[in-house]
Amino acid sequence: MMKHTVLALALVAAGAASAVMAAPGGAPAQAAPGPEQQAALPGNGPAQHPFLYAGEWDTRKPLEQSIFVVRRGKVTWQYSMPLRTPADRIQEFDDATLLSNGNIIFSRMSGAAEVSPQRQLVWNYDAPEGTEVHSVQAIGKDRVLIMQNGNPAKAMIINTATNKIEKEIPIPTTVTGTHGQFRHIRMTRAGTILVPHMSEGKVVEYDLDGKVVWSVAAKSAWQALRLKNGNTLISGDAQRYVREVNAKGETVWELTQADVPNIKLFNTQAAIRLANGNTVVTNWVAGNNKTEEWAGTIQVFEVTPDKKVVWALSSWKDPDLGPATSIQLLDEPGVVENLDLER
Repeated sequence: MMKHTVLALALVAAGAASAVMAAPGGAPAQAAPGPEQQAALPGNGPAQHPFLYAGEWDTRKPLEQSIFVVRRGKVTWQYSMPLRTPADRIQEFDDATLLSNGNIIFSRMSGAAEVSPQRQLVWNYDAPEGTEVHSVQAIGKDRVLIMQNGNPAKAMIINTATNKIEKEIPIPTTVTGTHGQFRHIRMTRAGTILVPHMSEGKVVEYDLDGKVVWSVAAKSAWQALRLKNGNTLISGDAQRYVREVNAKGETVWELTQADVPNIKLFNTQAAIRLANGNTVVTNWVAGNNKTEEWAGTIQVFEVTPDKKVVWALSSWKDPDLGPATSIQLLDEPGVVENLDLER
């Protein structure tokens, strides 16, 4: 099942991951935050929540792109791979989820996979040449939903136990450049899929036959989640916003740079709604090629419904978590495969 390039990744991961494994359950240049600087930020730094963390395009570390599990402020588990495959395909961690069985699923641009706590790949999908995979979601036991950018582009449901593609849903797009088509897509409890058309400036809901159910304009949409109240939470990537819209497409809540003047926004990639009503946002800085300016920036922050910042994470040293794309808080109740975390 596992192809040679991915086996190479597993070997790199086994050698590069040096942390102790626990049971899984352009700003001005700034110095890396020391204890005093981190203490001045809202919340308790990396000890605020236990979390799974992944970020794309950490060009500072070409041989070690990493997923981290952080508990009590310390990295307790790490899985790494090089930035490029032996065939020179770019790979980066875009989407990662800790499952209830302790395994972690992730997308890596050149495909998607599932890794055990022992860092063994138990499922792998290599994206065909000319395509990209930036999104993977668990949808029940042994099934995942991925989005494969390409010409044609398609969402796919894969049985990870049998490695069989059970469903392909063509997703029409006017964007021929594969990289700019799609990022995180998500299935709803109704069995439809929310697809942010990033370069086309919209979010479209499709049924599993590819029929359009609903759509809304949303510039630079990176991710869209259907909330329990029926609204949709959208993150706006390069447009630097997080927006909640109702079924009519009306904005009922929005966060922009003006709401968080003490945090410089870069690319608002993932946004998740917590059980307590707060919203957590990943603030991806790696679009700034001046890597010396990354340290000291805010990677993740949490706001209340009235937009008060209660947690701001700037962890560039001890531990150095790198750019932030995907985060899963491990103290949230529910089973992720049952879509319980879609608040």
